[in-house]
Amino acid sequence: MSSSALLIDALKRQLKQRGITYATLARQIDMSEASVKRLFAERSFSLARLEQVLGVLGMDFVELAHAAADAPQLIAQLTYAQEEELIGDIRLLIVAVAALNEVPLERIVATYRITEAEAVQCLLRLDRIGFLVLKPNNRVKLLVARTFGWIPDGPIQNWFRREAYGDYLDAHFDGQGELLRLVSVMLSPASSRALLERLRQVADEFARQHQDDARLPYEERHAVTFLLAARPWMPRAFKELLR
Repeated sequence: MSSSALLIDALKRQLKQRGITYATLARQIDMSEASVKRLFAERSFSLARLEQVLGVLGMDFVELAHAAADAPQLIAQLTYAQEEELIGDIRLLIVAVAALNEVPLERIVATYRITEAEAVQCLLRLDRIGFLVLKPNNRVKLLVARTFGWIPDGPIQNWFRREAYGDYLDAHFDGQGELLRLVSVMLSPASSRALLERLRQVADEFARQHQDDARLPYEERHAVTFLLAARPWMPRAFKELLR
Protein backbone atom coordinates (compact mmCIF):
# COMPACT_ATOMS: atom_id res chain seq x y z
CA MET A 1 0.00 0.00 0.00
CA SER A 2 1.29 3.48 -0.87
CA SER A 3 2.24 6.03 1.80
CA SER A 4 -0.70 8.26 0.86
CA ALA A 5 -3.11 5.32 1.19
CA LEU A 6 -1.72 4.54 4.66
CA LEU A 7 -2.23 8.16 5.71
CA ILE A 8 -5.82 8.30 4.47
CA ASP A 9 -6.63 4.98 6.13
CA ALA A 10 -5.17 6.35 9.37
CA LEU A 11 -7.32 9.46 8.94
CA LYS A 12 -10.44 7.29 8.60
CA ARG A 13 -9.52 5.32 11.72
CA GLN A 14 -9.11 8.54 13.69
CA LEU A 15 -12.54 9.75 12.57
CA LYS A 16 -14.12 6.42 13.53
CA GLN A 17 -12.41 6.39 16.94
CA ARG A 18 -13.83 9.84 17.67
CA GLY A 19 -17.29 8.95 16.40
CA ILE A 20 -17.12 11.56 13.64
CA THR A 21 -19.24 10.53 10.65
CA TYR A 22 -18.75 11.74 7.10
CA ALA A 23 -21.93 13.81 7.49
CA THR A 24 -20.56 15.51 10.64
CA LEU A 25 -17.19 16.10 9.01
CA ALA A 26 -18.87 17.54 5.89
CA ARG A 27 -20.71 20.14 7.97
CA GLN A 28 -17.55 21.18 9.80
CA ILE A 29 -15.45 21.67 6.66
CA ASP A 30 -18.30 23.13 4.56
CA MET A 31 -18.65 20.33 2.04
CA SER A 32 -21.43 17.97 1.02
CA GLU A 33 -21.39 14.47 2.48
CA ALA A 34 -21.12 13.03 -1.04
CA SER A 35 -18.02 15.14 -1.70
CA VAL A 36 -16.42 13.97 1.54
CA LYS A 37 -17.10 10.34 0.61
CA ARG A 38 -15.53 10.96 -2.78
CA LEU A 39 -12.44 12.49 -1.15
CA PHE A 40 -11.84 9.35 0.87
CA ALA A 41 -12.77 6.94 -1.92
CA GLU A 42 -10.50 8.62 -4.47
CA ARG A 43 -7.86 9.73 -1.94
CA SER A 44 -7.88 13.11 -3.65
CA PHE A 45 -6.93 15.32 -0.69
CA SER A 46 -5.20 18.64 -1.24
CA LEU A 47 -2.91 19.76 1.57
CA ALA A 48 -5.37 22.51 2.47
CA ARG A 49 -8.24 20.04 2.72
CA LEU A 50 -6.13 17.62 4.75
CA GLU A 51 -5.31 20.40 7.20
CA GLN A 52 -9.04 21.13 7.56
CA VAL A 53 -9.80 17.51 8.45
CA LEU A 54 -6.86 17.38 10.85
CA GLY A 55 -8.20 20.54 12.48
CA VAL A 56 -11.54 18.82 13.12
CA LEU A 57 -9.64 15.91 14.67
CA GLY A 58 -7.39 18.18 16.71
CA MET A 59 -4.31 16.57 15.20
CA ASP A 60 -1.33 17.72 13.19
CA PHE A 61 0.38 16.03 10.27
CA VAL A 62 3.13 14.52 12.44
CA GLU A 63 0.55 12.85 14.71
CA LEU A 64 -1.23 11.47 11.65
CA ALA A 65 2.03 10.06 10.31
CA HIS A 66 2.66 8.35 13.66
CA ALA A 67 -0.88 6.93 13.64
CA ALA A 68 -0.28 5.52 10.14
CA ALA A 69 3.04 3.99 11.21
CA ASP A 70 1.43 2.40 14.28
CA ALA A 71 -1.38 0.78 12.30
CA PRO A 72 -1.67 -2.98 12.84
CA GLN A 73 -0.20 -5.03 10.01
CA LEU A 74 -2.94 -7.22 8.62
CA ILE A 75 -2.40 -10.53 6.84
CA ALA A 76 -2.06 -10.09 3.07
CA GLN A 77 -2.33 -13.80 2.27
CA LEU A 78 -3.36 -16.93 4.14
CA THR A 79 -1.10 -19.95 4.39
CA TYR A 80 -1.76 -23.07 2.33
CA ALA A 81 -2.90 -24.90 5.48
CA GLN A 82 -5.32 -22.10 6.38
CA GLU A 83 -6.86 -22.16 2.90
CA GLU A 84 -7.15 -25.95 3.03
CA GLU A 85 -9.01 -25.75 6.34
CA LEU A 86 -11.41 -23.15 4.96
CA ILE A 87 -12.16 -25.13 1.83
CA GLY A 88 -12.52 -28.38 3.75
CA ASP A 89 -15.75 -27.26 5.44
CA ILE A 90 -18.31 -25.30 3.42
CA ARG A 91 -19.92 -23.93 6.60
CA LEU A 92 -16.56 -22.60 7.74
CA LEU A 93 -16.03 -20.97 4.35
CA ILE A 94 -19.49 -19.36 4.45
CA VAL A 95 -18.85 -17.92 7.92
CA ALA A 96 -15.41 -16.68 6.85
CA VAL A 97 -16.85 -14.88 3.81
CA ALA A 98 -19.65 -13.48 5.97
CA ALA A 99 -17.07 -12.18 8.47
CA LEU A 100 -15.17 -10.49 5.62
CA ASN A 101 -18.42 -8.80 4.60
CA GLU A 102 -19.30 -7.86 8.21
CA VAL A 103 -22.50 -9.88 8.14
CA PRO A 104 -23.86 -10.24 11.69
CA LEU A 105 -24.18 -13.70 13.22
CA GLU A 106 -27.97 -13.60 13.29
CA ARG A 107 -28.05 -12.93 9.55
CA ILE A 108 -25.82 -15.92 8.86
CA VAL A 109 -28.19 -18.15 10.84
CA ALA A 110 -31.26 -16.65 9.13
CA THR A 111 -29.81 -17.02 5.64
CA TYR A 112 -28.10 -20.41 5.73
CA ARG A 113 -28.89 -23.82 7.21
CA ILE A 114 -26.36 -23.12 9.95
CA THR A 115 -27.36 -23.05 13.60
CA GLU A 116 -26.10 -20.37 15.95
CA ALA A 117 -24.00 -22.97 17.78
CA GLU A 118 -22.44 -24.09 14.48
CA ALA A 119 -21.73 -20.50 13.45
CA VAL A 120 -20.05 -19.73 16.77
CA GLN A 121 -18.00 -22.91 16.46
CA CYS A 122 -16.87 -21.76 13.01
CA LEU A 123 -15.90 -18.37 14.41
CA LEU A 124 -13.86 -20.11 17.10
CA ARG A 125 -12.05 -22.14 14.41
CA LEU A 126 -11.40 -18.97 12.41
CA ASP A 127 -9.97 -17.41 15.57
CA ARG A 128 -7.76 -20.43 16.11
CA ILE A 129 -6.29 -20.40 12.61
CA GLY A 130 -5.58 -16.67 12.76
CA PHE A 131 -8.27 -15.41 10.37
CA LEU A 132 -9.98 -13.21 12.98
CA VAL A 133 -10.29 -12.52 16.69
CA LEU A 134 -13.60 -13.51 18.27
CA LYS A 135 -14.63 -10.86 20.79
CA PRO A 136 -17.44 -10.76 23.39
CA ASN A 137 -21.02 -10.98 22.08
CA ASN A 138 -19.71 -12.78 19.00
CA ARG A 139 -18.22 -9.63 17.51
CA VAL A 140 -15.15 -10.16 15.34
CA LYS A 141 -11.98 -8.30 14.49
CA LEU A 142 -10.51 -9.35 11.16
CA LEU A 143 -6.81 -10.17 11.00
CA VAL A 144 -6.76 -10.25 7.19
CA ALA A 145 -6.53 -7.16 5.02
CA ARG A 146 -9.55 -6.19 2.92
CA THR A 147 -7.38 -6.55 -0.17
CA PHE A 148 -5.76 -9.87 0.78
CA GLY A 149 -5.33 -12.37 -2.02
CA TRP A 150 -5.80 -16.12 -2.32
CA ILE A 151 -2.71 -18.21 -3.07
CA PRO A 152 -2.21 -18.50 -6.86
CA ASP A 153 -3.27 -22.02 -7.82
CA GLY A 154 -3.96 -22.69 -4.14
CA PRO A 155 -6.91 -24.48 -2.52
CA ILE A 156 -9.36 -21.55 -2.75
CA GLN A 157 -8.54 -20.64 -6.35
CA ASN A 158 -8.80 -24.27 -7.41
CA TRP A 159 -12.16 -24.58 -5.65
CA PHE A 160 -13.38 -21.43 -7.39
CA ARG A 161 -12.25 -22.86 -10.73
CA ARG A 162 -14.18 -26.07 -10.15
CA GLU A 163 -17.31 -24.66 -8.56
CA ALA A 164 -17.79 -21.08 -9.61
CA TYR A 165 -16.23 -20.21 -12.97
CA GLY A 166 -19.04 -21.67 -15.08
CA ASP A 167 -21.80 -20.58 -12.70
CA TYR A 168 -20.46 -17.04 -12.36
CA LEU A 169 -20.01 -16.47 -16.10
CA ASP A 170 -23.22 -18.26 -17.06
CA ALA A 171 -25.21 -15.01 -17.29
CA HIS A 172 -26.06 -12.29 -19.80
CA PHE A 173 -24.59 -9.54 -17.56
CA ASP A 174 -27.32 -7.16 -18.69
CA GLY A 175 -29.17 -6.73 -15.40
CA GLN A 176 -29.00 -3.93 -12.86
CA GLY A 177 -25.59 -3.84 -11.19
CA GLU A 178 -24.07 -6.17 -13.81
CA LEU A 179 -21.30 -5.51 -16.31
CA LEU A 180 -19.08 -7.64 -18.52
CA ARG A 181 -16.33 -6.31 -20.76
CA LEU A 182 -13.85 -8.42 -22.69
CA VAL A 183 -11.04 -6.27 -24.09
CA SER A 184 -8.21 -7.70 -26.18
CA VAL A 185 -5.29 -5.36 -26.91
CA MET A 186 -1.60 -5.46 -27.78
CA LEU A 187 0.61 -3.61 -25.31
CA SER A 188 4.26 -3.02 -24.63
CA PRO A 189 5.75 -4.63 -21.48
CA ALA A 190 5.70 -1.22 -19.75
CA SER A 191 2.04 -0.66 -20.63
CA SER A 192 1.18 -4.18 -19.46
CA ARG A 193 2.79 -3.50 -16.10
CA ALA A 194 0.87 -0.21 -15.84
CA LEU A 195 -2.39 -1.99 -16.65
CA LEU A 196 -1.83 -4.63 -13.96
CA GLU A 197 -1.01 -1.96 -11.40
CA ARG A 198 -4.19 -0.07 -12.30
CA LEU A 199 -6.25 -3.24 -11.90
CA ARG A 200 -4.74 -3.76 -8.44
CA GLN A 201 -5.70 -0.19 -7.56
CA VAL A 202 -9.27 -0.77 -8.75
CA ALA A 203 -9.49 -3.88 -6.55
CA ASP A 204 -8.19 -1.84 -3.60
CA GLU A 205 -10.76 0.90 -4.25
CA PHE A 206 -13.51 -1.73 -4.41
CA ALA A 207 -12.43 -3.12 -1.04
CA ARG A 208 -12.27 0.37 0.49
CA GLN A 209 -15.79 1.13 -0.73
CA HIS A 210 -16.95 -2.06 1.00
CA GLN A 211 -15.34 -0.82 4.20
CA ASP A 212 -17.05 2.58 3.90
CA ASP A 213 -20.46 0.98 3.28
CA ALA A 214 -20.04 -1.44 6.19
CA ARG A 215 -21.46 1.21 8.52
CA LEU A 216 -24.78 1.13 6.64
CA PRO A 217 -27.64 -1.10 7.89
CA TYR A 218 -27.40 -4.66 6.58
CA GLU A 219 -30.65 -4.22 4.63
CA GLU A 220 -29.07 -1.43 2.54
CA ARG A 221 -26.20 -3.60 1.30
CA HIS A 222 -26.16 -6.44 -1.20
CA ALA A 223 -23.52 -8.90 -2.36
CA VAL A 224 -21.45 -8.04 -5.42
CA THR A 225 -18.68 -10.27 -6.79
CA PHE A 226 -16.03 -8.42 -8.75
CA LEU A 227 -13.70 -10.50 -10.92
CA LEU A 228 -10.51 -8.98 -12.36
CA ALA A 229 -8.25 -10.94 -14.68
CA ALA A 230 -5.52 -10.17 -17.19
CA ARG A 231 -3.06 -12.47 -18.95
CA PRO A 232 -1.60 -13.19 -22.38
CA TRP A 233 -4.25 -15.35 -24.01
CA MET A 234 -5.41 -16.55 -27.40
CA PRO A 235 -8.63 -18.54 -28.00
CA ARG A 236 -8.03 -22.17 -28.94
CA ALA A 237 -9.78 -21.58 -32.28
CA PHE A 238 -7.16 -18.93 -33.07
CA LYS A 239 -4.28 -21.18 -32.03
CA GLU A 240 -5.47 -23.91 -34.32
CA LEU A 241 -4.87 -21.61 -37.31
CA LEU A 242 -1.39 -20.52 -36.31
CA ARG A 243 1.36 -21.28 -38.81
